[in-house]
Amino acid sequence: MVGDVVGRAGRYFFMERTPELKQAKNIDMVIVNGENAAHGKGLTPAIFDELIRGGADVVTSGNHIWDNSNVMQIIDTEPFLLRPANYPEGTPGKGFCIYPVGKKKIGVVNLEGRTFMNPPLDDPFRLADKILTFIEKQCDAIFVDFHAEATSEKLALAHYIDGRVSAVVGTHTHVQTADEQILPHGTAYISDLGMVGVKNSILGICVEPVIRKFLTARPSRFEVAEGACIYCALLIELDDKTNKTVKVERIFIKP
Repeated sequence: MVGDVVGRAGRYFFMERTPELKQAKNIDMVIVNGENAAHGKGLTPAIFDELIRGGADVVTSGNHIWDNSNVMQIIDTEPFLLRPANYPEGTPGKGFCIYPVGKKKIGVVNLEGRTFMNPPLDDPFRLADKILTFIEKQCDAIFVDFHAEATSEKLALAHYIDGRVSAVVGTHTHVQTADEQILPHGTAYISDLGMVGVKNSILGICVEPVIRKFLTARPSRFEVAEGACIYCALLIELDDKTNKTVKVERIFIKP
């Protein structure tokens, strides 16, 4: 599971390194958050195709999925493009899917947190219950991308569904945390995967305009940074017979 891909530099680094990682570590499936892939905000059909060609199997997202209107061309038709499931009823797109890996069926669920997020969406805890009840008998394993700001909310959801899913990973903050673990009932967890984006940046954005906004308290035009990138992900290993998580490995590739 790969952290938020930010802008052109992040996309190219994802496309460069993902095939290498898949071969080196015998990876069967790649899930990547693509909501910042189109110049830092949103996703387009062409960029979705780039991520798929670069090695992604399922593309998740978050609150920025709507920032580029071109995503509406594919949000209802691409089976493995997800938006957070807890948007109101009638919102285009879907929040979960089932992806085939050999003879296995892998569920992927995309949820968004409510703490410090604007606007707050439907309750991700009760919705997770409903989704898992619907798909868990159809899947050999289930992975959850919880796009949220608060670490406490991410960890609380992970404990809430511990044992019912193979992994709960946090996205959104673009800063990789060092708390990768397997929870008591077997669910892999990390508070935030981090990002695939420019190292010398502020969350993938050019430094100067971000500092200017803090100094002046006025709007500042943000631009996506260019330069050498980092690649942040979590590798989750399952036992092929039991489908239980047996190992997690935090991946951090730097220039």
